Amino acid sequence: MAAYLQWRRFVFFDKELVKEPLGNDGAAPGAAPTSGSAASKFLCLPPGITVCDSGRGNLVFGDMEGQIWFLPRSLQLTGFQAYKLRVTHLYQLKQHNILASVGEDEEGINPLVKIWNLEKRDGGNPLCTRIFPAIPGTEPTVVSCLTVHENLNFMAIGFTDGSVTLNKGDITRDRHSKTQILHKGNYPVTGLAFRQAGKNTHLFVVTTENVQSYIVSGKDYPRVELDTHGCGLRCSALSDPSQDLQFIVAGDECVYLYQPDERGPCFAFEGHKLIAHWFRGYLVIVSRDQKVSPKSEFTSRLSQSSDKQILNIYDLCNKFIAYSAVFEDVVDVLAEWGSLYVLTRDGRVHALQEKDTQTKLEMLFKKNLFEMAINLAKSQHLDSDGLAQIFMQYGDHLYSKGNHDGAVQQYIRTIGKLEPSYVIRKFLDAQRIHNLTAYLQTLHRQSLANADHTTLLLNCYTKLKDSSKLEEFIKTKSENEVHFDVETAIKVLRQAGYYSHALYLAENHAHHEWYLKIQLEDIKNYQEALRYIGKLPFEQAESNMKRYGKILMHHIPEQMTQLLKGLCTNYRPSLEGRGDQEASGCRANSEEFIPIFANNPRELKAFLEHMSEVQPDSPQGIYDTLLELRLQNWAHERDPQVKEKLHAEAISLLKSGRFCDVFDKALVLCQMHDFQDGVLYLYEQGKLYQQIMHYHMQHEQYRQVIAVCERHGEQDPSLWEQALSYFARKEEDCKEYVAAVLKHIENKNLMPPLLVVQTLAHNSTATLSVIRDYLVQKLQKQSQQIAQDELRVRRYREETTRIRQEIQELKASPKIFQKTKCSICNSALELPSVHFLCGHSFHQHCFESYSESDADCPTCLPENRKVMDMIRAQEQKRDLHDQFQHQLKCSNDSFSVIADYFGRGVFNKLTLLTDPPTSRLTASLESGLQRDLLMHSRRGT
Repeated sequence: MAAYLQWRRFVFFDKELVKEPLGNDGAAPGAAPTSGSAASKFLCLPPGITVCDSGRGNLVFGDMEGQIWFLPRSLQLTGFQAYKLRVTHLYQLKQHNILASVGEDEEGINPLVKIWNLEKRDGGNPLCTRIFPAIPGTEPTVVSCLTVHENLNFMAIGFTDGSVTLNKGDITRDRHSKTQILHKGNYPVTGLAFRQAGKNTHLFVVTTENVQSYIVSGKDYPRVELDTHGCGLRCSALSDPSQDLQFIVAGDECVYLYQPDERGPCFAFEGHKLIAHWFRGYLVIVSRDQKVSPKSEFTSRLSQSSDKQILNIYDLCNKFIAYSAVFEDVVDVLAEWGSLYVLTRDGRVHALQEKDTQTKLEMLFKKNLFEMAINLAKSQHLDSDGLAQIFMQYGDHLYSKGNHDGAVQQYIRTIGKLEPSYVIRKFLDAQRIHNLTAYLQTLHRQSLANADHTTLLLNCYTKLKDSSKLEEFIKTKSENEVHFDVETAIKVLRQAGYYSHALYLAENHAHHEWYLKIQLEDIKNYQEALRYIGKLPFEQAESNMKRYGKILMHHIPEQMTQLLKGLCTNYRPSLEGRGDQEASGCRANSEEFIPIFANNPRELKAFLEHMSEVQPDSPQGIYDTLLELRLQNWAHERDPQVKEKLHAEAISLLKSGRFCDVFDKALVLCQMHDFQDGVLYLYEQGKLYQQIMHYHMQHEQYRQVIAVCERHGEQDPSLWEQALSYFARKEEDCKEYVAAVLKHIENKNLMPPLLVVQTLAHNSTATLSVIRDYLVQKLQKQSQQIAQDELRVRRYREETTRIRQEIQELKASPKIFQKTKCSICNSALELPSVHFLCGHSFHQHCFESYSESDADCPTCLPENRKVMDMIRAQEQKRDLHDQFQHQLKCSNDSFSVIADYFGRGVFNKLTLLTDPPTSRLTASLESGLQRDLLMHSRRGT
């Protein structure tokens, strides 16, 4: 129970009398009255008003003469005769233009209910769609209250004898409506109200002694007894959704609120209640200070007519009185057009217009009632910007009063709307650092802090030396709950010397670089840094090894080398890592880590040898570096046995086949370290036979010179020529070696005899006996070759003469075809047949089946194609001078190569430049001769 005596009173409503509209006396509505005519300026209702209601843009009145009056917003009063005697009750629906009324057409207790459709007219008056007696039985009783459901399917009528009738169905038609007695009691019914909750429709029934509710949407109409306190007439109302559609019962001692199944809160508003009304979240109560029992409501109304009455407007949510005024003889309170209208017995209408929200807030601000202003703003659904402004003003007020703790709580409520710097500047003093800390904590929790705010908050923690708060701030359960910039926090903690906290943040939020920086630069814990790298995912582990590898190699070389071996072969994060173990196959480029071993040759050798053994497809740089390292060790080694072992390792590496693509680099390395065996091996692999020869010549290794020629003479025949020239320049006796060289030159026909003689002429020790056998054999071979060539030339000339005679005969003499058999099927030749100049004949059907061309003989075509292909090949190869030079140089018989190219016409262009014009005709005839040789195989016509 809330005592209203403690509630503050405000004037949140403006009161004025409703004036007559423009045109009645020449004045505008609302104009101030002039002296002598004030009474004519104000609106005055007809006398005898007994009942009122409002809705659909009208104030509706009923009087003792049976008329119903409508007052629209234009204040032009209209009416019609609804009953012959009087109107006792009105109910205007809010969602339909339907008016329900109760009145009397004849003397006696016989009330009639009439339903009016205000949108339709009947002779200028609203159309009455239904008339029926209010009393369901034969016992006369007086109607005390009336209510209608907005869906037009329910209407309830209460009586003074305690009964309630329910009309179910379409209330505008007799045919579809059914009337039944819902409730019987011993106390007069003083109030009724329908409440819709989902599919259930409840009816509240209040009498002078109790409150009940019925479910009227189902069968059997179950009843719930809510309370044993009642109220007088017009002292009940239904609230809006802001109060959860509760039923309000205004008793003399208290005001009670009810749900359909239970009683809600109550408020101790004293005074005899005359009227209860609900208006836009406010409870309007008209009361009299005299204590009068509600049972006397029906017997003593005339004796009360002259009393002063107090109208109070209560805000139940915020617990204050929004307005309070004294009126004389209030008839009723109506709500329409966003305002309250108070009708008094003298026919005047008083308008109560609610002030706007900003005006009400300013009134509260002047009285420093900020809490009440906040509650009011929330109930008025003020936007977040408006609320933030109130919080800021409240905070400023508390700050000016020295209540810093209270001020910071209000400033916290402005987060997201008020610029944080406004608040931070107020609390930068060291004595208020705990307030600033509270504000910054909330700023971070709402994820609205920037890096500067994080820095400031952490500095506050460190200044306060509050390690528990610091740990609570940074040790969040998941990354989604982090409300600050982690990197900024790590920087501040590191600068303040809170290394363990900084490491915690860096590790939990995967800031690997910061974690390693702190471990290596601040704590100097190299083992832990290496362990941390080992549990990172592959990409992060690789990048951090490149960044911090030299530092780790300097301090813990063995462990560092071991981790690098794993990273470059088959890396998997250690089992203590947070993530899932990665699949095999992730490996780094080992060549990129070689610079890390700059000052650790022993570890470098172990790393390189491991990579070459475990991963044969390692990058070339691994093998290049390993070769250089082995050659360097070999060159500086003094122990013969160790030196021999290093020599074997270097040769083995060279023979591994890893230097084919970088031959020059390996050769340079061997030459730099004077590794001669490696140089000779590389010369041989690179087919640098000339260099091998020169090496042995420089060292006068005669047998090795001969061995090189024998081993590589096939690939480079000029080696024998160089060997002969080399031995020819030697003054010492080299007959044995010269003879061996001449034997190979003769067998391979590498040099002309004259050039051999000229070469040996420079050697004073070489006699004619050395080359006598060579010269004799050479002359004999040349004689035999000359004889063979002459025989071939003679045969070619005879063949050419024969072919020319045959061509001439074909041109000058007729060709007689005497063949009797087909050249394909070998059957007797029959007409039609096909004959060719080459002498072959065919059946026409055989020829058409087997021939590829109508102009070529099927039998001669394969041979003719070969000849034509040779001719085309010769024409295409006329300009192949590079090929000619190569063949001329490599062939054992140079003359045959020249003769072949003469035959192809390679030198014809030279001839065309020097020969007279007659030679062109001859050349043309010769070139056409080859084509003429094929004409004898063409088809005859």
